[in-house]
Amino acid sequence: MPVLHSSGKQTTTKWHIQDPASQRLTWSKPPLNVLVIRKIRDEGLLEPFKELCRFLVEEKHLMVYVEKKVVDDAVLFKDEQFADIRNQLCTFREGFDDISHCIDLIICLGGDGTLLYASSLFQGSVPPVMAFHLGSLGFLTPFKFESFRTEVDKVFGGNAAIILRSRLKVKVLKGMRSEHEENGMVPHNHTNNEAGKISLQLQVLNEVVVDRGPSSYLSNVDLYLDGRLITSVQGDGVIVSTPTGSTAYAAAAGASMIHPNVPAIMVTPICPHSLSFRPIVVPAGVELMITLSPDARNTAWVSFDGRKRQEIRHGDSIKITTSCYPVPSICCHDLVYDWFESLAECLHWNVRKKQTRLTDVSDSSDTEN
Repeated sequence: MPVLHSSGKQTTTKWHIQDPASQRLTWSKPPLNVLVIRKIRDEGLLEPFKELCRFLVEEKHLMVYVEKKVVDDAVLFKDEQFADIRNQLCTFREGFDDISHCIDLIICLGGDGTLLYASSLFQGSVPPVMAFHLGSLGFLTPFKFESFRTEVDKVFGGNAAIILRSRLKVKVLKGMRSEHEENGMVPHNHTNNEAGKISLQLQVLNEVVVDRGPSSYLSNVDLYLDGRLITSVQGDGVIVSTPTGSTAYAAAAGASMIHPNVPAIMVTPICPHSLSFRPIVVPAGVELMITLSPDARNTAWVSFDGRKRQEIRHGDSIKITTSCYPVPSICCHDLVYDWFESLAECLHWNVRKKQTRLTDVSDSSDTEN
């Protein structure tokens, strides 16, 4: 089982901020069970998948878990040379089989969606995740597959750098009253009473998105922070995201990009009907609640990391806070270099043509060209 080890130095001051570089992964005992997540409907990943499984089974002598629909792939099933390895793989079905108690390490093959999917399989503690970039977007997948044997050996050897990617703990409650007092405080029984039916409870790695759905009217929802009405959001909707999600939909909506190691929750309006409504960052651990405003003309829709989309009506509420179960994402280099490299490669952050250097003092008048 993995152990997160901190080597931060003690200081004489009362408060101590841990050096992010001290976040390391060590193993109390060698990992035995590995979950391999492969992007489906991409035949280009068949060979890497087979190479990895063969390596883990034959050379590392590990128990490898894969999703049943991945093993049942028609092309893979016809490969007689892979038959012996395929028969040794343990299979599971999402929503039917719980494997969260027996996995020591997750290896993802694909794009960022594979890591989001892996996160959704673990609603409690998440094993360390090693993600290989084999998809269309590699913001969360820092490893190159060409050197997978060396990289896997390094991780198994321990002492790898880790980013603890925070998740959001989300509850959707149906049938709760949505009225609030004139002073902006929610009645005590509104914030604490969960007599309303909990229709959904899950962990979210990127963001919760509330939008107007198919309606032509503006979305109109109320936003509460620790039980106090903060503001009403009128526009296309609102995004509540983790720092990991700050480079996803939130960035497209104009939010700042926040390093995943920063403990925070971001609130970003989507096309707000107000020039002064800027995205905000609140401390991790506060509880946000979103309800339809009493005078809202239409319902709203909510989705979680792009999944489980559902309608929100008057009397329903969405409660969001920081989860105590982050996703330990293994770094290829370190948690600073990996993040800035992904900004440059995936978003072309601050990419521009550089000015030529001045060759003569007389050229100083051309400095703006």
